[in-house]
Amino acid sequence: MVRYTTAILCTAALFAADKAPPKPREEDLAPGKFAEIHGGLLTPKPKGPGELTEQVARALTPADPGKFQFKPKSFIDVRIFGKMQQDRIPHSPLSSDAEFLRRVSLDLTGRIPSSTELREFTADTDPGKRDKAIDRLLDTEAFVEKWAYFFMDTFRANGKMGRGQNLFHYWMKENLRVDRPYNEVAQDIIASSAKSNHVAAASSVIAREHVQGKPQPDDGKDLEMVQQLDTHDELGILYAKIFLGLNTSCIGCHDGKGHLEKVNVWMSQRKRHEFYRMASFMGNNRYLMYWENGKPQSGEFLIDDHASGYDTKGKSMIRVPRYGGPSDPAFLLTGEKPRPGYEPRAELGRMLTSHEQFSKATVNMFWKQLMGQGIVEPFDEFDLARQDPNNIPKGWELQPSHPELLAELAADFRKGDYRLKHLIKRIAKSNAYQLSARFDGEWKDSYSKYFARKFVRMLSAEELHDAITTVTGRPASFKLGDLQMNMAMQLSGPAGGGDVRYFMQTFGQSNRSNPPKPLQGSPLQPLLLMQSPVVNDRVLAKNDSAVQRLLDSYKDDGKVVEEMFVRTLSRQPSRKEAEVAIGELARNRVEGAQNLQWSLINLTEFFFNY
Repeated sequence: MVRYTTAILCTAALFAADKAPPKPREEDLAPGKFAEIHGGLLTPKPKGPGELTEQVARALTPADPGKFQFKPKSFIDVRIFGKMQQDRIPHSPLSSDAEFLRRVSLDLTGRIPSSTELREFTADTDPGKRDKAIDRLLDTEAFVEKWAYFFMDTFRANGKMGRGQNLFHYWMKENLRVDRPYNEVAQDIIASSAKSNHVAAASSVIAREHVQGKPQPDDGKDLEMVQQLDTHDELGILYAKIFLGLNTSCIGCHDGKGHLEKVNVWMSQRKRHEFYRMASFMGNNRYLMYWENGKPQSGEFLIDDHASGYDTKGKSMIRVPRYGGPSDPAFLLTGEKPRPGYEPRAELGRMLTSHEQFSKATVNMFWKQLMGQGIVEPFDEFDLARQDPNNIPKGWELQPSHPELLAELAADFRKGDYRLKHLIKRIAKSNAYQLSARFDGEWKDSYSKYFARKFVRMLSAEELHDAITTVTGRPASFKLGDLQMNMAMQLSGPAGGGDVRYFMQTFGQSNRSNPPKPLQGSPLQPLLLMQSPVVNDRVLAKNDSAVQRLLDSYKDDGKVVEEMFVRTLSRQPSRKEAEVAIGELARNRVEGAQNLQWSLINLTEFFFNY
C-alpha cells in the first residue's frame, strides 16, 4: 500500500525527578517490603496534560476555532475564568462547531459523529445547538454503552464474577438508561446479599473482590475456600477508593505515621485500627463459593450476613499479621457507628453516600474523564488535610486546583439527586469544557491547573477500534452472551482474538486484573495502525466497505475525498489536502481511495480526542 502520510503519535508525557524517597521507619513491615509495596507512590510523576496537548496540537490541522465570547454559562465558568482573569492567565478560544461535536460525541458516547450529523450541526444557526446536542447524546444507547464499559473497567469486572459479569453489565446499563441516582447504585453494591451473584447483579462486585483461600473445603468448611477477613479488607479499600477517592491500602498494613508524611498528610495521621473498624462494617459478611460435582463453581458465590464479626487478630494471607484492637464498625471519616438494629453494611452505604466526600469524589472523577485532569489529582487519592485554602499544613500546597468549584459541583450533584446525567450536562455545557485544544501564543505548563485549554487524550482501545469500524463500514464480530455485537464498547469486557485482541491490548485495553492505568504511548501503536489487518483489511474497497460504497456512489473524485475527510476527521480537507488526494485517485481510483482512507486513520487527528 502506498503511504499517503507518516503516522504521527505523541507518546507518554515526560517525567520529572522527584526527591529521593524517605527512609522508611522499621515497624511490623520490613523496610525492604515497605519500599517494594509503596514504590509506586514515591516514583517520579509525569507532568500535567498541557505538554502532551501542546505536542499534539502542533500536528493538528487548524479548524478555525470560533471567536471566544466570554459569558459565564454557570458557576463553573465563573470559577474557571474568574481565576484565570485574577491571575492573568491566557486561555484558548472557544472550539469550532466541528471540533466541539467530535469531542463531545467521543466523550459522551465513545463514537465519532457521522458526516450527516456533522453537516447538520455545523449548518444549524440555533445558538442553543450545543446544549441540545449534549441532551441528544445523553439519550442515546451509545451513551449507556460507553459509561457502562467505564464502570466495568472501574470495578475491574472480569471472570472472577463468573456469569455475574454479564449480569452486572446489564444492571449498570439499566441504571444509566434510567439515570438512577448514583448514591442508590453505590448503596446497592455495598449492601448486596444473594444466594448467588449470578442472579443478583450488585453482588458480583463483592464476588470480584474475594481473596482465594483453600483450594477445596476441609471437613465441609466451605467458608475456608475464601479468606473471609482479607475479603472484608479488600472491599473496604475498594469502597474508599471508588466512592470516596481515598487510598487506604497503606493503613491496611501499618499506621500512617512514619510512612506517609511525604505522600498524604491526612492518611499519615490514620491508625491501622481505623482501617479495621472500616472493614468491620463487612464483618458479618460470609462469602461461600459454590462447590458442586467435586469442584468449585468459578465465580459463583453465596453472600449473606450471618458471620460473627470482624476478628482484629485473625490471620491474613496478603497482609502483615493483625495485632488486635477494637472490632466494632466505625466510619473512617466521622467515627459514626451503625444504629442499633440496622445491618452494618447498609449503614455504611448510608454514611458513605451522605458524606460530602462521596459527592466530591464522584464529581472529581467525572471532571477528570471530561476535562482531562481532575480538580484533585490523582483523582482517587484525596488528601483531606489539604482541601481548605485557609488551613494548609506547613510545607504543603493546596491539593485541589479550584476548591470552591469542587464544593459547588458536589453541592449541585446532591441537589440534582445524585444523577450522573445532570453532572455530565453541567460540565459539558460549560464554556470551560468547550475551549479549543489549540492555544494561541506560548503555552506554559503552569497554565494546566487553570484548565486554560482543552486537554487532548488518546482514544481508548475500544473507542479507537469502534472509530475504525465506523469510518470503514467494516464491523467486527463479537459475542455478548448469545448476541452478536459489532462494537467493542457494547461488550461487558475484553473480547475477540487474533489480530483484534493484539490490537486492543497494544492500545491499552484493561485486563481488569489491576486498577485501570492512564493510557500510555508505545512504539508498537503507530506500527499497528500502519500494518495491522484491523486497519489494512478494512480500508479495502470490497465486502461492501465504506470505501467501496463511496466509489460506487460518487463519480466525482472530489466528493469522495470530501466525504472521506468529513466522516473520518470531522472536517473538510484543506485545499492542498484535496489536491493531493484527488491526484491519487486520478492515478488509480480504487488504490488511491484505499490509500487515502488508510492515511486518514493514521493521522494524529484520528486517534486523539481534542
